[in-house]
Amino acid sequence: MAKKKTKKFKESIGLDIGNHSIKMVHLKKLHQGFKLLNYEVRSTIPEGHESSLSDLSPDRFAPILSGMLKSMKINPKKIKHLVSSVGGDDTSIKQIKTIFLPDDELESALFFEAKKHLPIGGAEMLLDFQVISVEEKTNNMNVLLAATTKTMLKQHTRVLDNAGLEAGIVDMESLSVANSYFLNNALEDGVYVLLNIGAYKTNMVICGPRVKFFARDISYGGFHITKDIAKKNKVSFEEAEKTKYEHGIKDVSKKAEASSLLTLDISDKTPAEQIAMEVKRSLRFYVKEAGTSDFRKIVLMGGAAKTKGLAEYINEQLNIPTEVFNPLQSIETTGTLSSLDDPQLAVALGLAMRPE
Repeated sequence: MAKKKTKKFKESIGLDIGNHSIKMVHLKKLHQGFKLLNYEVRSTIPEGHESSLSDLSPDRFAPILSGMLKSMKINPKKIKHLVSSVGGDDTSIKQIKTIFLPDDELESALFFEAKKHLPIGGAEMLLDFQVISVEEKTNNMNVLLAATTKTMLKQHTRVLDNAGLEAGIVDMESLSVANSYFLNNALEDGVYVLLNIGAYKTNMVICGPRVKFFARDISYGGFHITKDIAKKNKVSFEEAEKTKYEHGIKDVSKKAEASSLLTLDISDKTPAEQIAMEVKRSLRFYVKEAGTSDFRKIVLMGGAAKTKGLAEYINEQLNIPTEVFNPLQSIETTGTLSSLDDPQLAVALGLAMRPE
């Protein structure tokens, strides 16, 4: 777990199984960088239906995956490097500091240490870790702990099995978000805030060269933005979804009178306001924990990242430069793929680019 040999591969598949859609990318590894061979995005929601978390049985994913493989002309038995991810409430990731330990003691010691920091029961916990650095002065180790449950991994593997796929590397969604950005950019020192805005949640990752890693989920996403637009405009969910990308979020921030601030209910806030507020809280916490406030930029990715006006709104609320991520900016493309600019492919690309 702490030491793994780097696997050499010529082609890779990155698979991001989300609640609203499945994203699959097929990459070829070049001498320097990658080339996008193919990709596909398919909704997990039947046409004409409004999505609901309670309806998202994992059993519905396998037929969709099988259809994507067929459409992309990929034989699942010939895939040599498949990387998928898990995320949500049954996963946890945290950077900790511990005393230096030799390799033969590190794994067992970190399992007991993880119980103090990660909210997953010991008997159900599946743990992995990566030593990030060893401090010269104190000889302490900075270690990134990642955990999920045996139940979640079994469920994830069953979906892949039912689609004829053999589970390869299963990564953490938060790490895939970070990889997608860091493997595509030459970064300066400082802190980067990555917001992967999905349908039902926003996966927030704070990281950067030589800074503490932090990740959390915010329970608002594109679905909530669409529902809010539908309610305020009194239109169907489908019409609201179209409005979200064509016209965006308007009047999302209403200035309250000073006298009414104490009585303003949290339910009055729009999803965009909720996301901005939770990000702001997390940044305050991070400053206290990590001792730095050198925030370089906020990067939006995920299906809802292209919501018109959202990047500008977050920039205004947090006073940090904010941009929508183009995950293919350093990936070689050809033909019709050359004009592709879709932030919802970020996680799948981060998975496919994973080196081991």
